[in-house]
Amino acid sequence: MAYVISAVRLLFTVYSLMLIVRIFGSWFPSFQHSSFFRFLSHYTDPYLNIFRRFIPPIGGVLDLSPIIGFFLLQFLEYLITRLLIMMI
Repeated sequence: MAYVISAVRLLFTVYSLMLIVRIFGSWFPSFQHSSFFRFLSHYTDPYLNIFRRFIPPIGGVLDLSPIIGFFLLQFLEYLITRLLIMMI
């Protein structure tokens, strides 16, 4: 069961890193047209779009949805790992 918990934590860590790279990459217009950025956007934008529906950008520019997304992602990781630990 420890391997399952480690795998879950690894998946959450990888996805969090993908979100971070996606967010910082959006600040550089030349990076936005790369195939790597399109790959990241393909897997991270559906998650971020959930929050963008409820939290519009401040001033039309500052997008706070990643912050809420990170908080929820951390909470889900904690919840899932606790449930897995309880199953042991």
